[in-house]
This record gives sequence, structure tokens and C-alpha cells, in this order.
Amino acid sequence: MNDLMSVVDWSRAQFALTAMYHWLFVPLTIGLSLIVAVMETIYVRTGDERWKGLTKFWMTLFGINFACGVATGIILEFEFGTNWSNYSWFVGDIFGAPLAIEGILAFFMESTFIAVMFFGWKKFSRGFHLAATWLTAAGVCLSALWILIANAWMQYPVGMEFDPAQMRNVMSNFWDVVLSPVAINKFFHAVTSGWVLAGVFVVGVSSWMLWRKTNVEGARRSIKIGAWVGLAGILLTLWTGHGSAKRVAEVQPMKLAAMEGLYKGSAGQDLVAIGILNPNKTPGDGKDALLMSLDIPYGLSLLIDGNTTSFVPGIDDLIKGISVNEAGDTISTVSYAERIAIGKQAHAAIADYTSARQAGDSAAMAAAADRLKDSYPYFGYGYLSTPEDAVPPVALTFYSFHIMVALGGYLLLFFIVILLVSYRKTVFLEKPWLHWVAILSIPLVWICSQAGWIVAEVGRQPWTIQDILPVNAAVSNVQSSSVEFTFWMFAVLFTVLLVAEISIMMRQIARTRDYDIEKAQ
Repeated sequence: MNDLMSVVDWSRAQFALTAMYHWLFVPLTIGLSLIVAVMETIYVRTGDERWKGLTKFWMTLFGINFACGVATGIILEFEFGTNWSNYSWFVGDIFGAPLAIEGILAFFMESTFIAVMFFGWKKFSRGFHLAATWLTAAGVCLSALWILIANAWMQYPVGMEFDPAQMRNVMSNFWDVVLSPVAINKFFHAVTSGWVLAGVFVVGVSSWMLWRKTNVEGARRSIKIGAWVGLAGILLTLWTGHGSAKRVAEVQPMKLAAMEGLYKGSAGQDLVAIGILNPNKTPGDGKDALLMSLDIPYGLSLLIDGNTTSFVPGIDDLIKGISVNEAGDTISTVSYAERIAIGKQAHAAIADYTSARQAGDSAAMAAAADRLKDSYPYFGYGYLSTPEDAVPPVALTFYSFHIMVALGGYLLLFFIVILLVSYRKTVFLEKPWLHWVAILSIPLVWICSQAGWIVAEVGRQPWTIQDILPVNAAVSNVQSSSVEFTFWMFAVLFTVLLVAEISIMMRQIARTRDYDIEKAQ
């Protein structure tokens, strides 16, 4: 048992490591692909060669980042088979479909047209090259779409049914998986947040040029494009973030409670703007959840339901079975202790089905299958020992969520200020402190992006598939020492890759001191 838990912990750590490194590259790839396409569109429409030079400069940085994202992404997908083989067997027919489409359609699409982007300037017409650039950007978004559909299905499993004959889940409705409201919202939230990150990146790098007083006009042009894309991105990210909160409240109420550090819910629930959690708080102990907080009155109820009097359940409420139905009414549902008992009944029904099948008793098989169908919605709880096992890491979820929200507010203000000053002829050149605000905002936007991903993934623990399969039942049957070894191997490899990317990018940016980026090289 100890080795099993060690395998679970190391497998989770390795997957988290890979995902977080991968997510360093993905949003910049998404956002830069759009910015490059916009710049080339301006070049084609105006015929101004300076825009061609700018397009090629930012395209080079896009290409460097794209290559690193591909390297980490391939390893991430392989880990489903190496570290999470039980998961892959249990739901591979469903989860594998969007990943296969991503590889066959989106990845090959972007890989094909990216070659035209970089090597087709003199071989194709302006119009065809521009189309290739936009198709590359579309391919990047399509890759994100199918991957996020797979991830959203893990958060909200729909369009499937369990087949006891195969002892695995099979897809029953492809379009329920693809058009899941969680998937659609998650896709737009991820893509528009990529616009935000790339917008800050372009503004920050361009501000460095202004600080060095090199490529002044090219930097000013780039700042305007980056700031407009970033402003559109942050507005849409805030809107889709609101949608995400509503979806989480509907399908993952325990995650929402952890995001707010909420143990005892109420009607007209306040929203924590700033708070410090009580580190000694545990479910059901009666202690205060927060040592200090600055709240927005009725904010959480208003956020998720548009109604200041709506009830929002907390962790203790959910464990007891107090929840909210689709109409927004407070109801008593199945407590977590009862869910664990029902989940164990589902496990027993599977064992009975298997025994009956081996004995050739079709009547017993049918009876066991009926029992399994009734109890399967809580199948995953049968792997839990106590109701508290279903509570995610509250502190990490809470602080990550509030860091993300605070930085999101800062980025909205950042883009508004940048746009206001960028249209004044000399103000940017006269304000070195503003250059450094923009430069230092680059790591802040990455922190914001990573915090959002932590909320999404840590907040749904202990589940690989919500309510269906916890992490301790999803891992591969391997030695913990093997996973630990590959964890450190990947940690070194990814760190070297990240250092190499930063080094190459900084060298490419530093070269702007010696040449005019508005002249196509």
C-alpha cells in the first residue's frame, strides 16, 4: 500500500511537472500566432515593407516557442500510457478520440503551414503566404480545442456508458463530448488567455527596445498591436472566467468551495477578495476557515447565479449531502459517506457480474448489470476511505485562484494604460519606469496563467475523472522508484529546454540593437 501511494504521488508530480512546463509554451504559441497573422495582414493590405519586417521578427520568436511546446506536449501524451495505464484502459475509447483527432488534423495542419510561413516568402504569393499564416494560427487553436475537449471530459464526463462485458467505459455520444459546455468554455478561456500572455510579451519586449532606444518606431507599432490583442484577450478571459465559475458551481461544487476556502455555505454568500486561510482548519471541526478576509458582500452568490440570495454550499455542506439543484434550489442529496457505500456496491456488482459470466449464468449477469447501472454514478467513491478524501488541497486551490484573479485585474489596468500612452507621440520614450513596468509584467502574466491551470487541475483532486475514477485507481502497476527516476530526469530535461529557449529568445531580442527589425531580413 505504501508503494502504491508513492507511485500515485510521484506519478502526479511527474504529470504536473510536465503539464506546467508545457503550459509555459502553449499560451505564448496561441497568442503570438494571432499577433503574427494580424501584422502580416496589415503588411499585405498596405504593402508597407516595415510590417513585413515586424512580422518576420515576431514569427521567429513564435517558431522558437512552438518547437519547445511540441517537445513537451509529446511527452505529456505518452505519460498517459506509461504512468496512467489503468486510466487509459478504463476510458481510452473516449479520451483517446479527441487526442487522435488533434494529432491527425490539427497538429499536421499547423506543421504543414508553418513550413510555408517560414520558408515560403519568396516561393508563394502574398495572399497564399498570408493564408498559410492564418491557417497555422487556426491549427494552433484546433490543437488546443481537441486537447481541452479531452481535459474537459475528465472534469465533466458525459457521452459515455460503462460496459461490464469489457470492464471499461465506451463512448455513447461523440457530440456530447465535443459540445460539452465545460469544453466550450474551457477552450475560449484558454485561447483568450493566450492572447493576454502574448500581448504582455510583445509589449514587454518592445518596451525593452524603447528603453535601449533601438528600433523605436518598430517597437511602438508592435506595442499597439500587442496591447490591442491583449486588451481584447483580457476582456474575453474575464467573461469566460465568469462562465467557468458558473460551470464549476454546477458540476464541481467541491472545487468552487476550495477556491473560496468555503466550509459552511450560506444564502447570499460573500466573495473573498483577499484572505488568509486557517492552516489548522479541517472539515467539520467547527473552526474558522479564514484568519483574515476582505469580502465582497453577496459576491459569490451573484457570481454563480446572478442572484444575491442564492445558497452556495461549502465543503462541510457537500460532505453532508447539502447542495443546489439545476433550478438553484437548496436540496439534500447523497452524502459523501453514502456515496462511498454506493460506490462499494458498484464494485461488488462488477465482481458478481464477472463471477456470473465465468459461470455462464446469464440471469445473474443481467441482475448484476442492473445493480451496477444504478450505482455506477458513484463508482469512484468506492475507492475512497473517508468522505474527507474527496476534498481537494484547499490552500493551494484557494491561493492560486486569488493570485489569478488579482493578476487578471492588474493586466486589465495594464493594457488600458499602455494603449492610452502608446498613442501619445513621446510619452513612452520619456518614461523609463513605464518600460520596466511592462518588462516586469512578463513574468507576472506567466504566474497568472500557471495559477489558473493549478486551480483547474488541483481543484478537482482526487479525481482523474470526476466522481468516476480517483488517482489512486488510475496509475500504472510500476515501481515508485522508476517514476521517481523519470521525474528527476524530466525535471532536468525540461529545465535545460526552458533555459535554452530563454537563451535563444534573449539572443534573438538582443540582436535588435544591431539591425532594424522593420527591414525584412
